[in-house]
Amino acid sequence: MPRVSSLFFKTAILFLIAGIAIGLKMSISGVHNVTGAHAHCNLLGWVTMALMGTYYTLAPSKAEGRLPVIQYGVYTLGVLIMIPSLYMLLLGNPQYEPGVAAGSLITFAGVFLFAFVIFSKERVTAAAKA
Repeated sequence: MPRVSSLFFKTAILFLIAGIAIGLKMSISGVHNVTGAHAHCNLLGWVTMALMGTYYTLAPSKAEGRLPVIQYGVYTLGVLIMIPSLYMLLLGNPQYEPGVAAGSLITFAGVFLFAFVIFSKERVTAAAKA
């Protein structure tokens, strides 16, 4: 498995744990005002990152080089900023709105980088040439 695939899967499972923890907190408390943070954590963190890891596993030549690692870093940073900021915003702390905006834009940049990777020309490795 390419290194970047492993990074995506390991990070995705951490977001799944966080998403479930948010869901459990809502369920136990009966207060569901942070549903948006719960959903974003599960969809952008767990599902999307697992899908990105799957893509890189199925297209290992696309996982080579620095760009996939940069894409992982940018996307992960965005989600790491967005989710806690959104959680705090939904708890009634409007001062966290710039964090949500910044995290969203960084996450979006990570998605654009992923699109660039997907649409870029397939790399030909030395093993494929032989």
